[in-house]
Amino acid sequence: MNTGLLEILRCPVDRKPLRLERIEEGKKLLSGKESLFIKTAILFSESGFLYPVINGIPRLIVEAYSDYADFLRLHLPDYSLRKKRLEENYGALIQHVHSKNSHTKKSFAQEWELYNYETDKTWNLDSAGLLDRFCTETAETRESLNGKWILDAGCGNGHLNIEMAKAGMNVIGMDFSLSVVRAFHQNDQENAHFIQADVEFPPLPFQFFDVVHSSGVLIHTQRTELSFSSLDPCVKPGGKFSVWAYQPRKDVIHNLMNRFRSVSSRLPVRMQYVLYACTLLPVSFVVKRLKGNSQNIREMMVDILDWCSPRYRWEHEKTEVESWFAKRNYPVVQLTDENMWGFNMTGTKQSLTSPAN
Repeated sequence: MNTGLLEILRCPVDRKPLRLERIEEGKKLLSGKESLFIKTAILFSESGFLYPVINGIPRLIVEAYSDYADFLRLHLPDYSLRKKRLEENYGALIQHVHSKNSHTKKSFAQEWELYNYETDKTWNLDSAGLLDRFCTETAETRESLNGKWILDAGCGNGHLNIEMAKAGMNVIGMDFSLSVVRAFHQNDQENAHFIQADVEFPPLPFQFFDVVHSSGVLIHTQRTELSFSSLDPCVKPGGKFSVWAYQPRKDVIHNLMNRFRSVSSRLPVRMQYVLYACTLLPVSFVVKRLKGNSQNIREMMVDILDWCSPRYRWEHEKTEVESWFAKRNYPVVQLTDENMWGFNMTGTKQSLTSPAN
């Protein structure tokens, strides 16, 4: 992370600014020039939570104090006391995040470990296609977004974020899986930033972003609307909130797959990988080749894992998602994209100068 990012980051629990204790700096080639970045550090919150910066990435999940216990124990002589106080004061919250996050972090980390940045497409799209789709979903253009602040909530492999930065946008890509580690190492743009964070506890300021974008992510959380409401405060007045959601389908195979995944997703993630590789992958390969689909094996497996491996995979009607925007003061709501799997809806938040309805 660069020093300037500290001004934007917040504790995901109390949403207050963080105190930085540097341990090590590094150098990275960004936007064609060698730049210093904070490689190793600890971020301290007023409420007592601890967030390490490891290999340049702020680990801003609530459970970071336990996920990265070895790191914190090495650098904090009083770590055990700090841990005890946190668990005494926030025991219920900590138990909640561990319960809801443990499987999903492993699931998406495994999914994006397969991705090859040099050869693979993301959802059948190359770099230009990803950026085009983002502009379509947000009802914006490269020109209109130049210089704007964008939050990509659930950034996955980070490929889109790097392309957005190349187009002149300031981007924070967050994901609570370790996919952000590979994204950070691939990034060569000074205006693209990556953090490990949870969409239900965004470690970011209120009313800051021109666009908050979450594509196919909220439907993989415990409660989709709750996650929606957690990100909504990050959108500035007059800004946009763009969300992609799956929709129900009256299709026998689709619904059989959903029943299958309701059982298989409970298995350990490595066991799921073997199961899908031996069963779904061969069938997918044959069917897609017969249809003329040229996806490689890795891309097919990413698709399968994205559907079957997450603990949650909700489907919503368009009217339901539209109501989420209406309840949170988005007077303009657009259906910006749709296919048989789902749809993207983008709302424009009431601006401070607009008359109230």
